[in-house]
Amino acid sequence: MELHLYSPTDPEDDLAWALETARAILRGKEGARPIAYLPLGSLYAERLLATTQKAFTNVGGIEAVNTETMEPAQMETILRRAALAYIPSGNAYLLNHRLHASRLTNYLRQKVRNGLPLIAAGAGAVLCGPNILTSNNLNLVPTPHFDSLDLTPFSFSVGYSDDSQRDNWLADYRAFHDNPIIMLEDEAYVKIDGKKTVLVKGRAWCWRTGREKERLTPGETIGAN
Repeated sequence: MELHLYSPTDPEDDLAWALETARAILRGKEGARPIAYLPLGSLYAERLLATTQKAFTNVGGIEAVNTETMEPAQMETILRRAALAYIPSGNAYLLNHRLHASRLTNYLRQKVRNGLPLIAAGAGAVLCGPNILTSNNLNLVPTPHFDSLDLTPFSFSVGYSDDSQRDNWLADYRAFHDNPIIMLEDEAYVKIDGKKTVLVKGRAWCWRTGREKERLTPGETIGAN
């Protein structure tokens, strides 16, 4: 399993990082297949579609997944032939709701667990944990779906700043959930390779059960306990 998780400052930062990461993943691989693009956390994804398509032209191109217009078989075909999947930032509740409502969650989880590399920023990073309840988005859908891809024991909080307000809010989550939380400041990047979780760059923190939050060091392997 290969996950690349990022906390972007804005959509342009999100796209630039995803493009750089995709190039690194696909470098040296001949006959690169297209990238499955899942901008499901945004109501305005079509505004960025042309820009994203142009950016990825020389990296295999992209095939966009649209849960509102596609049948499950069509979306599964895109994921099946993809070289990797890219989930940009957006609203985590909308993203998770669309995956559940379209019955795509289980298939996407299976593909990633079986080796499909996943690049995920913002809400996409939050989606990789057991649930999306550490998202700082509003549940605007509204959705009754809170369990997410559950690819890692860590929950993720993006756009984090080391302040008591966010910590107090996350402490409420910890009152009901024992899993550790990785808090990513803007431009922080975490890579998960199999069961190994590493902070690649940026500032981030980890809050484990029964312990104070700890500042992470780039290059450090992050343990769940």
